[in-house]
Amino acid sequence: PFLLIVALVIVIDSPGAGPIFAQTRVGRDGKEFTFYKFRSMIPNAEDQLDALLADNEMHGPAFKIRDDPRITRVGRIIRKCSIDELPQLFNVLRGDMSIVGPRPERVEHVEEYTREIPEFEYRLKVKGGLTGYAQIYGKYNTSAYDKLRMDLLYIENYSILLDIKLILTTIRIM
Repeated sequence: PFLLIVALVIVIDSPGAGPIFAQTRVGRDGKEFTFYKFRSMIPNAEDQLDALLADNEMHGPAFKIRDDPRITRVGRIIRKCSIDELPQLFNVLRGDMSIVGPRPERVEHVEEYTREIPEFEYRLKVKGGLTGYAQIYGKYNTSAYDKLRMDLLYIENYSILLDIKLILTTIRIM
């Protein structure tokens, strides 16, 4: 019921598109899958990215734009509380993702990062996760290399106890 209420509030606040945002991401062994989130931006937000980048004199991939005008009122709230991530539980149930693991990246980012940092492909040895070291201890402006180091630290030290610790830390942060 909570997910249905969130979906309804998103559609009421920002009509013109459904409440779910779907995107292709790369998972374990380089397998592509459809990644789900609650929509936190206006419809067709991707189409407006080039204009925003030009206005902000930014170049290259933009992970986060300060005071991004494409984010809706409800979107700001659900992002702040990480509620926008909840539809990824369906990805976990489908077997595309795990609760804990490296964050699944967009196809073009995987290609770019692998060219720049060949070790990046090692993080594809495990399923991507809803939460993990890089999501908890990294920031939006943490470099791809530093996120990779955190992801590899998780992969090398994986244990059920570590997963429980990361899950509890995530809940505390939320």
